[in-house]
Amino acid sequence: MKRISYSQYSQWDICPYRWKLMYIDKLGTWSDNIHTLFGTSMHEVLQTYLTIMYNDTAKMADALPLDEMLLTRMKKNFVEIMKRNGGEVFVEQAEMEEFYQHGLAILDWFKKKRNNYFMKKGYELVGIEVPIDFKMNDGVKFVGYIDVLIKDLRLDRYKIIDIKTSTMGWNKYQKADKNKTDQLLLYKHFYSLQNDIPLDKIDVEYFIVKRKLWEKADFPQKRVQKFVPANGKPSLNKVMSKVNRFISESFIDDQHNLEHTYIKQPSKKNCKYCEFANTEHCDAEI
Repeated sequence: MKRISYSQYSQWDICPYRWKLMYIDKLGTWSDNIHTLFGTSMHEVLQTYLTIMYNDTAKMADALPLDEMLLTRMKKNFVEIMKRNGGEVFVEQAEMEEFYQHGLAILDWFKKKRNNYFMKKGYELVGIEVPIDFKMNDGVKFVGYIDVLIKDLRLDRYKIIDIKTSTMGWNKYQKADKNKTDQLLLYKHFYSLQNDIPLDKIDVEYFIVKRKLWEKADFPQKRVQKFVPANGKPSLNKVMSKVNRFISESFIDDQHNLEHTYIKQPSKKNCKYCEFANTEHCDAEI
């Protein structure tokens, strides 16, 4: 059975031909950088804090040595990435130190303001990295992991939270990018089906932590930005229509559809970070 994820769907939605090169032709390569290292490390520290807070006490969570935990996670993730890269250095020490200092500022702000974002009374932590593994048909299933899942015990509601690290938060264009925000809509849809929970009892939220703040700003700034994308039935229907088209075009039962013509969708935005742009594998002109 083929496994698809939001990442796969996202690549197809941007450019079906790029998806083909990556997942059928197996030509794609993945290279980690300081942003992925920092994002993974920050996820792990915040998730540990929330686990202790909800399963034990907020006092115990506040007593955690978050600074040391972040440093330990960044070092460990650096070593693991280096092993995968065959020892090739992918980030300089000065950049590691800069991102670590940003992380300290985030964690310090988060501890002071945590109660504005995560309350314990009346809430329950359902899980961290909660798996989604839903069989869509006889050949394809959707898989994913929810960063943080919380239940409001008073209202009998669930909240799916995805943690994002960002340089200075999401601007209006990033918030309007459906390809970017469809992730939580898919998680909401499939978690609902997998656990037989009505869609109208599930909320979603992007929890965005910012490394940097605007200098000389005339207004108080926050290290955390919350963003709730439109996630009602019309929005869910739109994204699921595209997912179903992705599956019908790209798979025949449990095999990739090798006969389908995967179209190229060149644009400055789509090709900017594409490893195949202007190579022997893709001659699309912008």
